Amino acid sequence: MYRIGVDVGGTFTDFLLYDSDGRSSVFKTPSTPADPSIGVLNGFRKMAEKGGLSLEDFIAKVELIVHGTTVTTNAALTGSGVKTGLLTTQGFRDILEMRRGYRESAYDNKMTPPKPLVPRNLRLGVEGRITFDGTVVTPLNEASLLDAIGTLKQENIEALAICFMHSYANPEHEQEAKKLVERELPGVFLTVSSELLPQARLYERVSTSVLNSYVGPILRNYLGYLAEALDSIGFPGVLLIMQSNGGVATPEATSKTPAMTLLSGPAGGPAAGIAFAGVQGYDQCITVDMGGTSFDAALIQNREPLLRSDGWINRQRLALPMLDIHTIGAGGGSIGWIDDGGLLHMGPQSAGAVPGAACYGKGGKLPTCTDANLVLGYLNPGYFLGGEMGLDAQAARDAIEECVAKPMGLTIEEAAAGMFHLMNVNMAAGLREISISRGIDPREYPLVVAGGAGPIHGAMIAQEMDIPVVLVPRESSIFCASGMLRSDLKHSYVRTYHALGSKADRGFMLKTFSELEQEGRRVLKSERVEDEKRLRMEYAVDMRYLGQHNEITVDFDLHDFEDGGIEFLRMRLHQEHDRLYGYSQEDTDTEIEVINLRLIAVGITEKPELQVMEQGGADSSASLKGTRPVYIPTVKFFREIPVYDGETLVFGNRGEGPAIIEQITTTTFVPPEYDFIVDAAGTYCLYLRVTADEYLRRVLS
Repeated sequence: MYRIGVDVGGTFTDFLLYDSDGRSSVFKTPSTPADPSIGVLNGFRKMAEKGGLSLEDFIAKVELIVHGTTVTTNAALTGSGVKTGLLTTQGFRDILEMRRGYRESAYDNKMTPPKPLVPRNLRLGVEGRITFDGTVVTPLNEASLLDAIGTLKQENIEALAICFMHSYANPEHEQEAKKLVERELPGVFLTVSSELLPQARLYERVSTSVLNSYVGPILRNYLGYLAEALDSIGFPGVLLIMQSNGGVATPEATSKTPAMTLLSGPAGGPAAGIAFAGVQGYDQCITVDMGGTSFDAALIQNREPLLRSDGWINRQRLALPMLDIHTIGAGGGSIGWIDDGGLLHMGPQSAGAVPGAACYGKGGKLPTCTDANLVLGYLNPGYFLGGEMGLDAQAARDAIEECVAKPMGLTIEEAAAGMFHLMNVNMAAGLREISISRGIDPREYPLVVAGGAGPIHGAMIAQEMDIPVVLVPRESSIFCASGMLRSDLKHSYVRTYHALGSKADRGFMLKTFSELEQEGRRVLKSERVEDEKRLRMEYAVDMRYLGQHNEITVDFDLHDFEDGGIEFLRMRLHQEHDRLYGYSQEDTDTEIEVINLRLIAVGITEKPELQVMEQGGADSSASLKGTRPVYIPTVKFFREIPVYDGETLVFGNRGEGPAIIEQITTTTFVPPEYDFIVDAAGTYCLYLRVTADEYLRRVLS
């Protein structure tokens, strides 16, 4: 029997295949942006062919598919969602344009608000008003509501969001509106804010509800196509979908809350990072994933990735729990270009899957990061994807010469080196955002590098940050797909409870947590998670000091709260505030505020175990394939350096930098300052030579 992790990226679709004996295999197919399910089925066919089976016989042996999709993210980023309407409280139809009343970039006077996802003529106010404490001061006017619904019906909308003032405190009006909408607009995708996000702050609630509806039909249709395709070939197993909170859910649950898949593309990576770093005893690490289009960085502490309660996508607010992943437009397909001032830039525009890098030979004429890596010798043109896909080195040189080298008065090699260096600097800046800017010293964390393009750049990024240890998992090229198979079922819940700490009702808070827990258990039971040993509830509260504008999400153990009450939460706020900002108000009598109560219901899944190798000797000469000239950044010229076959290196094998480690799906560059050793999981561990004695003891112990 098999388990498959699938990660649909902008350039390639990645697959990790696990069999019941614990063996794993890596597969890649070009993504098919017009219909991502085609690329997915192509990957399944490739797996079947390798096993000597028909597609139907192979899929009959698959018991689980965990699928990460970018269809909602792409729709939000490109503005290609469906025609969406909004019903809100009369007088508040312009909240999407008013936003929070400030620019994200405070000193950019030219910044204008983004175009709302719902045009003004489809944003309609309805008479009725509920106050912050849930009191109905103006009953819902049914005639006003029916008139608004009729207008939207004439506009032939495909999706609708309902979001009234203070519905988190009393959902009565939204529920009345829901009944009429379902009667008058059957088939329209509907989001009710009090069901999706029952928490305070109107703009966040409206924006999130609109995003959910805007991408809802697209995800629903895609999952429908995928389910039909799987049914047509006889898939008997379970399909799960990756969410942005780092968990997975069934297609049925995901179809109701499609906004939970926004920004979910890189969410599988941290789970894989925890597994591979844990082989060496690390319980903290930084994971980076460089694919064809983007570069994603995440920080893990105490074997848990950091979470945040909101974020932005294409400058639209998304107030749902998500992994704290910093993403920039830097990937193998990032295009090099010269601005009007003659300065070189890399990305964020990407050549993507079509036409792709110039060296792919698919019609691309613009120079990309992949083209630069090929010119600099990091890539073998005859061994890309194990030789399945040849690279055109001359096309890469021509593109760089025409678009970068000539305009800047450089040789082709100098231009390629500049592109390579700029990519590394950009990605190091992304790393600083999740570490140094939060008071965390990245030198204390191993850097776990993934993505098809990541291992070429990983050690150079580490050098920029003075990080001594770089881990390149053998499955690095399909890192997120690997992490998806190691992710648990997760469902996030929130309830607003705004109270001063001195007046907060501990009994009410415990009662609310109990209600949220019951809802979580009900949903997990529907997903066949009934064993208490597979259930875990994670509790948190949004709090702040009185007078602060933004709150902090503080997690805790429920038993500690039961015993210590509000004073325990006050202590946790002091601790978290000090960790984030370097100070707290513990020594003052400053009042605290409770804002929201949060719970994550976790259904623990069975995870594939990492394959552990038998220890071999230090000698890696048996894996030496030969040498080739490669550009060495620190000395700025080419050197003939050894090239190792990464598929045959075993636990304990060592080598000195500079060197290249080639795999079928990725290539690792070891700079001169680093040496490498293979650990028990087959991870290529790059370490600064000056730290060798201490680090080798960790790997071999």
